[in-house]
Amino acid sequence: MSRPKESPAPVTTHSRAIARNAAVVGLATLASRILGFVRDLVTAFALGAGLVADAFFVAFRLPNLLRSLFAEGSLTMAFIPVYSRIREEQGEAAAHALARSIQMWLLVVVGGVCILAVIFAAPLTGLIAPGFRDNPEQFALTVHLVRICFPYILFVSAMALCMGILNSMGHFLMPALGPCALNVCLIAAALVGHYALGDVATAMAFGVLVAGLTQWAMQQPALWRRGFSWRGEWSWRHPGVFRVGKLMLPTVIGAAVYQINILLSTLLASLLPTGSVSYLYYADRLVQFPLGVFGVAVATAALPSLAKLAASDSKEEFAETLESSLGLITFISLPSAVGLIALSGPIVELLFMRGAFTQTDATATMAALAAYGVGLPAVALVRPYVSAFYARENTRTPVIVAFVSVLTNVTLGYALMQHYAHVGLAVAVSVAGFVNVAILAAIMRREVGRVPRIGRTALISGLLSAGVGLGCLAVIPLGKAVAIGSIPVFGALYVAAAWALRVPEARLFTSMLARRFTRNKAA
Repeated sequence: MSRPKESPAPVTTHSRAIARNAAVVGLATLASRILGFVRDLVTAFALGAGLVADAFFVAFRLPNLLRSLFAEGSLTMAFIPVYSRIREEQGEAAAHALARSIQMWLLVVVGGVCILAVIFAAPLTGLIAPGFRDNPEQFALTVHLVRICFPYILFVSAMALCMGILNSMGHFLMPALGPCALNVCLIAAALVGHYALGDVATAMAFGVLVAGLTQWAMQQPALWRRGFSWRGEWSWRHPGVFRVGKLMLPTVIGAAVYQINILLSTLLASLLPTGSVSYLYYADRLVQFPLGVFGVAVATAALPSLAKLAASDSKEEFAETLESSLGLITFISLPSAVGLIALSGPIVELLFMRGAFTQTDATATMAALAAYGVGLPAVALVRPYVSAFYARENTRTPVIVAFVSVLTNVTLGYALMQHYAHVGLAVAVSVAGFVNVAILAAIMRREVGRVPRIGRTALISGLLSAGVGLGCLAVIPLGKAVAIGSIPVFGALYVAAAWALRVPEARLFTSMLARRFTRNKAA
């Protein structure tokens, strides 16, 4: 008996809304990532990949991880369903009171954590970078930078609350532009530190603080135009606060397992030769480009739609919307991963190899980038799965699965670093990503009652991506600039071929970009 032919996931109204909002987030994130490349270029020029660079990256990694854990991760994902439900059932005033109440709790709780972190910066640094204790100069510098950088989490947590409010109201642009402020501030700080102050690391640490305040300030005009004010009713005992808190506690791990794995890799890398932390940092920054522009964008846009469908118990439409999100991410992430791996050499050399960043540093970073690139599709697919579980108010499953992923990363990473140094740590992160998404997919399949119908998209995208990889390898001998310049050409050929083969995600992808650019042109 022949098996029934797999039909592609239907393009629903919610799917189109997700694609439209993902285009907004993606294009804003694209601007941020381009600025991020400029920031990394300037950072590599000013700091290189030595002792001082390692100290700054460790100091910045901690508040940046907490941003992913408590702010843009768990807070936003827990806040949106509760805020949306109160807004629908009790009206705007009650929903705004919830937001103000949470803001007061944030100031007290996160502010207290910042004070403790400043006081106990030395033991905190020893915990996240134990290998630095062997070098008193590096350890002292890292402690100094941690004290400056850490309060960033207070500002960015407040910004994440603004993002939750705006996303619930259907506005995605200003929150997505927030990271642009971080990049601009760090670029300016690095240049001032290099040319005027002679202390790049400290200047960049203060740049992190200024960026946090700027990101929060950017959201205020958009909130005001939509009728929200921080003045008004609020309560320490608002029932919605406790509902958000109850959802937040387990989401802390589940929403940011990739960042946790990266932090643990940083911890292990501190035990390796000097520069290992920096190699992993620069490689991760490059992987974050497609992951942020497409993977996180789709997951961010999908959460409000999935939450509404889960609340109305529309199980079939919920599954279709999830399938559409997974298919779109698969369609985009596969060629992105192959392109990063194939062009790892030209990309790293063209972007970073100048000033204090040597050929040795570039070679080590290339290897880490290739290892991270293998796991890019898995890491990208985790986000919509996690959003789907949280939309169904199932916060326990992602945490359990995240624990398995982290355990896999630490165990495998420690074993591989003995023979492959920092590259082994990057491989472990990729393997942990596949473990995470495989378990989440199996459990979600039982909850929605069917297998996501993205097999055809994955097969065709995989074959076309292989062609993209071969093309990239073929143009490398023509020079770094030509190789990098060929990326949009191969991207266009990939989409065109997928369109000709009737891949639905290709049509959804091109239509959402066409609508976005047409709207921008008309404006």
